[in-house]
Formats: sequence, structure tokens, C-alpha cells
Amino acid sequence: MPGRNEEQPLLEGMRGALEAPFWVAGRGALQLQESPRPLQGLVAPCTLAGPGAQAAAGGPPPGALPRLACRGRCGAREHSAPGGHSAGEAERHRGAQAGSCPGTEHLAPTRSRPHLELQAAAPRMQMNPHPRKQKSNRTTFSRPTGQFPSNPNLRGLRQSERDAYELIAEFLDQGQGSKLEKLKFLRAVETLSSAVHAQPNGNMNDYFSKAVLARKIEVLILEEITEALVSNVRPQAMLCIVALSQVNPPFYLSQKLDLVNACISSIFSLPLIMPSLDRKESASLYLQTIQALDDMLQALVMEDMEPNMPTLQNFLEIILPWLTPSEKVHEQSRALGTISRMLRFICNFPEVSHLTEFSISGKLMGILGLFCMNANYEISAEASEALHYLFKILVLHRSLKQKTEGILKELQKHFRGGWFANIQSLTMFFRKYLTPEERADVIMVSMETMSSASRHDVCAASKMLKMILKHSLPEIGKVPEIIQYTYHNMNSITETTAQGTIEKILYLLAQSYTDEVILTLFKMEDQSQRGVHKPWEILASFPKGYEVIMEFLLQKLTPHQKTKGQEPSHRREISPLIATRAIHELLLEPSRRIEVQTFFSSLFMTLLNQISFLVVEGGTDIQDQQHVTEWVDPVSATVEALKALMLRAGYGDYVSFVQKLGGWELLTSPERHYEGVTLLARAMVIKNCWHNRPIFSFIIKTLQEVGNTNHLTAFVFMTELLQCPGVVATVDEATACVLAGWFQHEEPSTVKLLLQVVGIFAKHGNMVRQLRILQPYVLNCCYSLDSDIVMETFALLRCLMEHLTWQHSSSFLIQLTFTLGPFFEEEPDHLRLLAFEIYRALLAKVRRTVLVFPLKHQVFNLTVLLVLHLEDVNASVAQVCRSALCHTAAVLRWSRLRVVFAEKDVWTILRALLQQEASKALWFLKQCVTLFKSPQAAIRQTAVRFAGQIIQTLDAEADDIEEVCTALKNMQEDPDPMVSCLATQTLYILEAKEKLLANTSTSCFCGRRARKSYS
Repeated sequence: MPGRNEEQPLLEGMRGALEAPFWVAGRGALQLQESPRPLQGLVAPCTLAGPGAQAAAGGPPPGALPRLACRGRCGAREHSAPGGHSAGEAERHRGAQAGSCPGTEHLAPTRSRPHLELQAAAPRMQMNPHPRKQKSNRTTFSRPTGQFPSNPNLRGLRQSERDAYELIAEFLDQGQGSKLEKLKFLRAVETLSSAVHAQPNGNMNDYFSKAVLARKIEVLILEEITEALVSNVRPQAMLCIVALSQVNPPFYLSQKLDLVNACISSIFSLPLIMPSLDRKESASLYLQTIQALDDMLQALVMEDMEPNMPTLQNFLEIILPWLTPSEKVHEQSRALGTISRMLRFICNFPEVSHLTEFSISGKLMGILGLFCMNANYEISAEASEALHYLFKILVLHRSLKQKTEGILKELQKHFRGGWFANIQSLTMFFRKYLTPEERADVIMVSMETMSSASRHDVCAASKMLKMILKHSLPEIGKVPEIIQYTYHNMNSITETTAQGTIEKILYLLAQSYTDEVILTLFKMEDQSQRGVHKPWEILASFPKGYEVIMEFLLQKLTPHQKTKGQEPSHRREISPLIATRAIHELLLEPSRRIEVQTFFSSLFMTLLNQISFLVVEGGTDIQDQQHVTEWVDPVSATVEALKALMLRAGYGDYVSFVQKLGGWELLTSPERHYEGVTLLARAMVIKNCWHNRPIFSFIIKTLQEVGNTNHLTAFVFMTELLQCPGVVATVDEATACVLAGWFQHEEPSTVKLLLQVVGIFAKHGNMVRQLRILQPYVLNCCYSLDSDIVMETFALLRCLMEHLTWQHSSSFLIQLTFTLGPFFEEEPDHLRLLAFEIYRALLAKVRRTVLVFPLKHQVFNLTVLLVLHLEDVNASVAQVCRSALCHTAAVLRWSRLRVVFAEKDVWTILRALLQQEASKALWFLKQCVTLFKSPQAAIRQTAVRFAGQIIQTLDAEADDIEEVCTALKNMQEDPDPMVSCLATQTLYILEAKEKLLANTSTSCFCGRRARKSYS
């Protein structure tokens, strides 16, 4: 088979072999569980040295078991200690262990003692940061101060153990040694470790610094050549590490990592071991080395009788670089085999420590899943097996206990199955057993693979991602990291399938995590200050996704709008400015013009409102300061987004037209901003924009919402937009009701705009029902405390008089007649003039056939007022009043008086009026009393004089005379002396008249009242 790993037959028997370490006991029985009695011998892995190594080392250490009983099915009742097996026997033994030694499945190392503080005085050996490059074979190790305790207690040791102590001390002093001396040193360390392990509360630091010994062993491993496997120092050193791991003080994590790194680098760098008849010893030594590596990794990963998962993660992170970047099949095979056996070892333990800190599951699952689709069969099989054990670990520790057994049985059916079965299982575990961050790791691993040069790897990664993302996207973590990788590596992914997969990932993330995606894109763009438009192009390439993202961004621009059922989120949220910039980027993409048309109206008004907020209110956002660079101007960014929207919708000529009128500059001016809004709306009216009606409908919809804060911009734009006949024709009663509600708003600018809107409705000529709804609110505006609103209202009323008909608006006109009364005496000339003009226009619409009681009464009640205002200080008012008197005469059918009203002076008119309508004298008198309060002295004078004339024609006993006399007495205090004098004279006339009547009366006083004084 092409690419077949020739080293694979040597490891066939070892596939998944070690479910627990293969232990050899020292002095005493094999101890696998914690015992209240101190252990009598060192619990250490089987020491498998090459042929002759034991003899060269001087024989087995005293007290160590020379042979180990095997409860497996390898065919031998016991195995020799180091050197006891031939190469074939060793291989058969490991083959037998591959699932055939049930007695060893649940073996675990002894519980380590509590950690002791270690102060190592020796200088630390630095590991090669490039594990693929071998260090120099000659390393000088000077004897550090403090590596020997000052007074070690050797009395408890046997002679062989004392000899081991001396040999260690001598070797450490020597610093260098031959192969034989190295092996003796390693055996001596094992012997001493066995002795310390047998001691109650034994501690290696009582004899030698454990850290110094570990560093020395690390140096010995690194000194081994990597061009060929010719020495058994490596396996012996690793087994020595296992022995040291069983005694106190425990290794620090950094010590473990240095040792593992050294061993992995030394072993994985070895060339391919080719099986042949003349290389049996080399093959056997290689198997021993791999076995020793597994023993060491399993021993070091244990902590308190349980595997330590963070430590396992650190070991895997050392091994994985030999798997992913490597192009050598035998290196990948070694890495996968080591990972598989470690994971299988972990599966034997129902409990593990610090499982929550094991965060590499996603990365590991992604890498193994990809290698399951490797073209090399052995690599694929190794990866499949390792992935199986990873699944098993997740099931054991993350599934419900009552379902664990069933899931494991189902999982076992697909053990070493094909790639499709593995990917199916991977998809299920991806969705159910991984955390959001681990799912992100799977995606990241696949994306990194898609940027590789190998087409097969790219296709495999694409295939795996399509499978796991086939259905709805589960919760994903590390979204910014995924987006950053996409952003920086988009151009390096050239394969068509991979590009499609990347686009789908970005699309799905943008739909589910829009805030994080957009924030990350802008953060990277702002940091580099260069636009990489590819991600935005991808986001715009999906029609439905484009609409969803735009709707989401629109909500961010309208904070008062919340999605129904939306729950508060702890994720980062984008600010309105970021949303605006994102909209601008998406609008620059030309492919979505049809979609732009659908949300043009809402987006147009939303951007315009945002400009108003920024310009007029000076809106700021703390979030913007955190995620946007200083060179981004919020107002300019929003204006540019609005221009881009109009350009993308096909309104480029509108943009130019507004530019010629200076509208864009006005739009950004705080003082003249609303002039810019008006110009923009006017351009759309002049150009007869198709979206005018949809925009108007959107404005009315937003005005219905509670808490709308951008209403003024909406009213300014709407007022100008209503100049378009097609827009005003869409106004119905419901729209009128919405506008009527805004009349209660206290802001003068809004009320003025509403009054302008009513005027537009009146000019349209077909808005009778709509105007009926708004007319009461217009009349209420006459009494506003704001003088400008009052003026606007009267200007509107004058407009209404021009366009309303009595047939359709009689009720409103009658009500208006009564409303105008108080304003005929207003001091501002222009307001008084407007009131009389409106009244004159109203009288011109009245016909005799429609002169009903309320109106006739009010018209007659205002006759004297019109006559007296012929002397108004404002000549225009006097002129309007004469014209109004003529209309009054026509309405009341005073044909003879009509000529008098048109030509004569005030007193001639009053005498003629009193003569013709003598029966209405008392009514005229009341009108005169009302005018006593006129702010104009001339009118008060005429009113008092005319009142005196009327009184002379009335019966002095009339009840109403008393009220007139009281009013005249008050007029004696008038600031104008002429008025005061006239009031006094009139009172004297009344008193004289009373006396005259008293003198000529008869003696019968029964029906007469008491005499009164008017002075």
C-alpha cells in the first residue's frame, strides 16, 4: 500500500495494549493499593533492557524480583527481568497484552504522598525549544551545591542500597560516563528508589535531590543519538523516571513536562525501524523503548490514584506538534499510537481529577477526526482508535450514569470503523458532549487544515465541517478567534470547496453571533487601518442571511425597539455606531440590490434619525470608545452610510442633487440640521422617489411606538414629504388619529409641524374625514401659552377658511366663530388682524339658509364690536371690520344698514343701528359693557358714550341697568381721563333721570323701588 508505515508490524501487538501499567514489584509483594503498612518494595514498571544489559550493569539489584508472573495469555507463566525475553518473546508478550491480559486492566500506581516543598540548588537544564533539533550529544553536568544532604542517614539501608548510593554520588561528581556507567547509574537510582519507597515516610531528598536526579536523567536521554537506536539507555532512563515518580517528594509539573518533552523528542526523532531478520535486536529494543515511554507517561499522569487531566493535557500538547505539522508517516504513527494508548489508559478509571480543566477535547477531536480520513491506512486506523477512546472518556465523565452503558455499547459497534462512521460519531459528540469552547476548537482545527497545501487534507476538513454543521448551529465559543483566523487567512484558502465551507461558517456565526462577528471584524480593520472586504462580501452573499443581519443591525440603531421574547444577554453587544459602520460595509456590496429595496424605507429613516441624534443631541456611546478607533467620526460614518444606501437603491442622482443644494453640509450642522433634513425630503419629492410612500408609512408606524425619541426628524421629513400628492393620498383616518395624539406633545416645534401638516391636508381638498379628526386639536392650539404656536394656529385657520366649505365643515366653522371672540381685543396687531380676517372669511361663507340659532346669536353679539373697531389704531383692522360689517348685514338681512356700514362713520352707524334695532338696545348695551375692557382708549370712549345713549332710551327700572352702573363706576378709575370723564357724566345723567322720574311720580309708591344714587 502506498505510504505504508514499515514500522507498523512491530506495533500491531501493542495497539491499545496497556489499559494499566505493567508493574514489577521490588522487595516484597506487588503493591497496587494503598495499605496501612509501609510498602516493602518499590513498585516500578518492568525494566526491559537489551541483551546483555543486565550483565553489563552488574546483575539485578539486590532485593528486586528477577521475574514477573504474567496473568495474560502470552503463553508464558512468567517473564524474565531485564534481558530475559528475546525480541520475538517481547513482541509476543505485548501482543498478548493487547486486550488479552485482563488481570492487568485495573492496575494503578500507588497513591503518592503529599507534596513536599523542594528547593533545588542545581542550575536548571533548559530544554531545546525546537524539539525536532537534537541537542549536542555532549552535555557537561557540574555538581551543584546542595545536591547531597549534609548528613544522609544510611544506617537503614542494606549494603546493596548503600553501594547504589555511592555509585550515584560518584556518577554525579563525574558528570560524564560511558554507556555502561550510565546504565549502572540508572539501576542504582532504581535501587535507591526501591529502598526509599519501602521506608515509612521515605523521601528521596534525604539522600539526593530528586530534582537533580531528574535533570540528570533528562540530560542522559538528550545525549542519546537520534540517527539510530543502538542503546538501551533511553528505556532504562524512562523506567528510572517511573521509579522516581513513586517516591516523595512528588514531581512538579514543570519537571514532568521537561522529562516528557525530552523523551518524546528523543524517541519520535528516531528514523523508521524496518523489520528484518538481521535487525531483531533493534526491533526488540524499539518495542522496549515504546513500552517504557508508555509506562513513564502513565506513571507521571497519575495523582492520588487518579489520572490528573490537566497533566494529561500538557502531555498531549507536547505530542501533538509531532502529529500535525509532520510530513513523516512514522512520526505521525508514533504520535497517534502514544495518544491512543494514553487515552485507553484513562478509560480504566471511573474517576479522574480536575476534569473541568481538561480543555483540549475539542482540539484533539478535530485533529483525530481529520486523521481518520488520512490516505494512509495505518494512520487512519490509529486515529480511529484514539478517537474511539476519546469518545469513551467523554461518555464516562459527561453523560448521565443511567445512559452510559447503552452509549458505550453503541460506540463499541463502530470501533475501528470507516471514516464515515467515525465522522457520524464525531458529529454526535460535537453537538452533545463538547463545551462551546471545545466546539470552537474543532472548527478552528478544520479551518487551519483548509489553509494547508494538501488537497486531500483540505477536502477532509471541508467534509468534516459540513457534517458537523449540517443541522442547526449549536452554541459556539471563541467566536472572535474564529473570525480573526478567517479574516487573516481568507486569501490563503483557494480550494473551491474549502471556500464554500468557510463562507458557510462565517454566515452561520454572523446569524447567531452578529455582535461578536461585527465587533471582531471592525476591531481588526481599525487596528490595521486597511479594509479587507472579503468577510463583508461573504456576509452579503447570502440573501436571507443578508436580510437577517440587516434587521439585527437596525434594531441596534433603534435601542427602544426590542425583539419579542429577547432575553438579556451577557455577550458583548455592538453600539449604534458599530452597527452603522457594519451597514455601510454591507451596502458597499453590489450583489444585494433587490434586498436593499425591501428595507430601504426603514433603513433610510433609521440612519437619518441616527444622524439627528448625533448632530443635535450630541449622542455619545461608551461602547464606541472601547471598540472604535479615534479616527472614526460618528456623524460622517452615518452620513456616508446613508449615501451608500441611496446609491445602492439607484438614487445616485438624488445624492448629487442634495449635494448641489448643500444639503449634506446642512445635515451635519447642529444649527441648521433640520434645514438639511428638509432639503433631503424635498429632493425626494421633486424627483418623485418611488419610496416616498413606504417611507411615509414607516414614519407613521414609528410615531405609534411608545418612547420614540426621534420624532422631530420624522415630522420634519414627513411634512415635506406630504407635498407629494401620492403620499398625501395615502393618509387615512388611522393616520389622522396617530397625528392627533401628537398634538398633546409639549414641544412647540412638533406642534408647529403638525399645524403645517393640517394645512397640507386642507389644501389637498379630499381630506374631510381626516380634518374632522384634527380640527378640535387645532382649535385647542389657539389657547396655547406659546405665542408662536398661537400665531401658527391662526395662520392655519386663515388657510382653512380658504379651502373649507360650509357644507362639509359647518360644525367646525360655528365652533370657530365662538373661539375667535377673545382674540378680537388682543394687543398684538398682527394677531388681532388675523382674528378679524378669519371672522370676515367665515361670514363670507355663511348663507341665510344655514343661519341657525347659535351662529345667528354670535353674529349679532359681535356687531357692536365690529362697529367700534372701525376706530382701531390699526387701519388694516378697521378696514377688515367694515368689510365684516357688510357681510354681517347680508347675513342678518339688514339691507338698509348695509349701505351705512359700508360708507358712514362710527356714530352714524351706531345711531342707525340703534334706531333700526331698538328692541335689541339692551343687547347692544351688554356689548358696550364688554368693550369697557378694551386695551384701546378710543374704543373704550366710544363704548361708554354709546352705552349712555342706550341707557337714555331704556326704562330706568330695568334690572340690567344696575350692572351697567356698576361698570360705569369702575370706569371712573380708567387711566384715560377722557374715558373717566365720560363715565362720570353718564352716571350724572342717570342720576338726573332718576330724580326727574321721582318728582313727577304720584303718591302711590307701592310698585316703585327705593331711590338710588349713581354718583
